[in-house]
Amino acid sequence: MKYVVVTGGVVSGLGKGVTISSLGRLLKGCGLRVTSIKIDPYLNVDAGTMSPFEHGEVFVLGDGAESDLDLGNYERFLSIRLTADHNITTGKIYREVISKERRGDYLGKTVQVVPHITNEIQDWIERVAQIPVDDKGEPADVCLIEVGGTVGDIESSVFLEALRQFQFRVGHDNFCLMFVSLVPILSEEQKTKPTQHGVRDLRSLGLSPSVIFCRSPQELLESTKNKISAFCHVPANQVISVHDVNNVYHVPLLLLQQNLHNIICNELKLHGNMELENPDMVEWSHMAHQVDSFTESVSIALIGKYTGFQDSYLSVIKSLKHATIACGKALNLVWVEATDLEEHDENGEVKLDKAEYDTAWDKIKNADGIVVPGGFGNRGFLGKMKAAEYCRMNSKPYLGICLGFQAMVVEYARNVMSLEGANSTEFDEKSPHPMVIFMPEVDKETMGGTMRLGARITKFISRHVDGTMSTLQILYGGSETVSERHRHRYEVNPERVDDVERAGLKFLGRDETGERMEVAELPRTQHPYYVGCQYHPEFKSRPLVPSPPFHGLIMASCGQLEDYLLTSNTR
Repeated sequence: MKYVVVTGGVVSGLGKGVTISSLGRLLKGCGLRVTSIKIDPYLNVDAGTMSPFEHGEVFVLGDGAESDLDLGNYERFLSIRLTADHNITTGKIYREVISKERRGDYLGKTVQVVPHITNEIQDWIERVAQIPVDDKGEPADVCLIEVGGTVGDIESSVFLEALRQFQFRVGHDNFCLMFVSLVPILSEEQKTKPTQHGVRDLRSLGLSPSVIFCRSPQELLESTKNKISAFCHVPANQVISVHDVNNVYHVPLLLLQQNLHNIICNELKLHGNMELENPDMVEWSHMAHQVDSFTESVSIALIGKYTGFQDSYLSVIKSLKHATIACGKALNLVWVEATDLEEHDENGEVKLDKAEYDTAWDKIKNADGIVVPGGFGNRGFLGKMKAAEYCRMNSKPYLGICLGFQAMVVEYARNVMSLEGANSTEFDEKSPHPMVIFMPEVDKETMGGTMRLGARITKFISRHVDGTMSTLQILYGGSETVSERHRHRYEVNPERVDDVERAGLKFLGRDETGERMEVAELPRTQHPYYVGCQYHPEFKSRPLVPSPPFHGLIMASCGQLEDYLLTSNTR
């Protein structure tokens, strides 16, 4: 196994995740199998209980793990399936070591950071690197490891010490360290001091990078590369410019242009195992350049509760972009705070200043389509329901995900079925018409890791009353079953399903028991695209293979869906 470790310096948020994902994409184009590990130095066991405002979205893996959003970048770019163990946190490592100590595994030894914590980190990396992550079922050739945070952080010091030891455990020819740094431009001059200091700090820990990625607004000058090379003990051709590009899909091509695949081949002694002359990047390159050429756009309003921090909806945004690429359109994403769609404030008083309210509704009315993603808590739920009602009444394409799906059902109960007070028991436990109820097998008190999580099967069990197949089923290629990922505690009340279906909203997709509702739709004779799903399709969307629910939303929003359905062989 070959290991490529990527650390960062100067500031966080430089794009280590995109850089390592792009590197992996390039290696895959060279014929190598790639896996990836993310190290997060925080004490949390996982990202499941973190606020979206604190850490961005929680990315759900197929095995139900709630992980850092960078694992989403890896899965999207590399088309792999990662597991809970591919996200290492300080909390996981210490929990494992303390458990071993309690069992007596250390035979009475004094348990210390070195060697016990550092050994646990190294053992974890070696074990997880062998887990197959693609359909071939074989271990990868190269394991990419991203160390979160920046060099010099107290939190990450134990991981860097473990990696210092690890380079000797696996051998020089199997370990390549790379460093992501910032090269700011001040007074029209590219400044190298932050990179010099970052590399100096890294080398003081016993780690010397073989490749330095330099993030900068503009392409690095040769003089800048030479200066970094001289002060950082790295050949000039291994100082890689990762400057701003038109879209993120150009980054693998940027690395290819600078010969990074040959550098890695030489560093890791991979001669004979890599396609160096003609890496298979044609399809990826076509997509990256195609995105630059779009002249028409489609406007999608995203109605959320965490719109102040866009990383809270990163996978939703990526899924929308993947779908617009497939439709040949540029994405014009419009942000709408759900509470702005409500007439009353949080105290139940009529809002005196209607400016935000009017602006929000203007955005809804002017958008080509609406997506309402998941969320937790009562805040903004009424606004999401009002958006669902507007789309239903005005034939505007609508995709509701998780809480957005539940908002569809509650709105339908209130305004079509005339069930006053209909609600979710998450928000009103005494509702006279509980349309959404708490999942019975989940512990209501403990928050972490208690939801219905991970990949589950959805079965398309019926058709619309007019005999037409589910729109989503057609978009999934006519499959009778699909596997998608979940993250929720509440479900549509199965005791109310028959009443809702008699009123016209059909639950065409259910779980394997038939008790849990997964997909709801209005027939296409009533609405061009009014679709909700309890699962989170955004977690399996890929740049070259868009998620079917999102693809359907975009096609409906730009007038392509009807032709697509007419030409489908699965109708």
